[in-house]
Amino acid sequence: MNERLLNTIRAPRISEKTARLAESNQYVFEVASTATKADVKAAVEQLFSVKVEAVNVVNAKGKTKTFRFRSGRRSDQRKAYVRLADGQSIDVTAKA
Repeated sequence: MNERLLNTIRAPRISEKTARLAESNQYVFEVASTATKADVKAAVEQLFSVKVEAVNVVNAKGKTKTFRFRSGRRSDQRKAYVRLADGQSIDVTAKA
């Protein structure tokens, strides 16, 4: 498998919002900051053996937080919302 595709998807995002999206065949992944929609589609199709219908990519800016009177900043993230074809699913809660 191509190493670039393996490095594209970092981790699945698991939250209440993503659980609701999973009911409508949408899954959310944290992806590399250089990943394109085509990269994400190819990586998901190869890794999970599913058919991807659409990919939306979002850049989430890191928050500024204060800890012990010092200001710090969380890193920026890039998320991909992946919609699968009808009848297909991914088990993102399975442990590797």
